[in-house]
Amino acid sequence: MTDDTDGWLTGKQVYDRIAERLRAQITAGHYPPAGALPSEAALAQRFHVARSTVRRALAVLQDEGLIDTMPGAGRRVKDPEQRAALYRYQEIAAELREQITTGVLGAGTALPSESALRRQYRVSRNTVRQALAELESEGLVVTRHGKGRFVRSVVL
Repeated sequence: MTDDTDGWLTGKQVYDRIAERLRAQITAGHYPPAGALPSEAALAQRFHVARSTVRRALAVLQDEGLIDTMPGAGRRVKDPEQRAALYRYQEIAAELREQITTGVLGAGTALPSESALRRQYRVSRNTVRQALAELESEGLVVTRHGKGRFVRSVVL
C-alpha cells in the first residue's frame, strides 16, 4: 500500500480509491474495532480532495458494514462480529427475495403496500423503501406508477 500523502488522487471515482485505502487500513488494524476514524475535514486534507469526496468514500465503507456513524461521536470501525449483522432493510429485502425466488410471490404478483410492510416489520417508511429499492435494483421487482410494486414477470 502506498503512503496516503505521496501525491494527489486524481481521475475518475477518486472516492473508490480513498475507500480502498481506508478499507486496507481497517483490515490491517490501523483503525481498531470501535476506534474512531479521522474527521471528514482531516481526511479531505490528507487525500487532497473535497469533503464531499471523502463523504462518498465513507458511505461506501458504511454500506459495506465496515464502519458506523455515531451521532456526536463520528465514524467508528465496527467490530468484525458486528459486521456480519444486516441492517433491518437488508433483512426485509432478504425475506421478500426468498419469497420471490421460492415462488411464494409469483411473477406478476403485487407486493404488499408500504404501509402493510411497515406494520408487518414495525419499521419506518424509509426502511421499507430502502428494502424495496434494493429489490428493484436487482431486477426482482418493478414499480407501476399509481398501481404499486409487482414481482417482475421475467425474473433475470
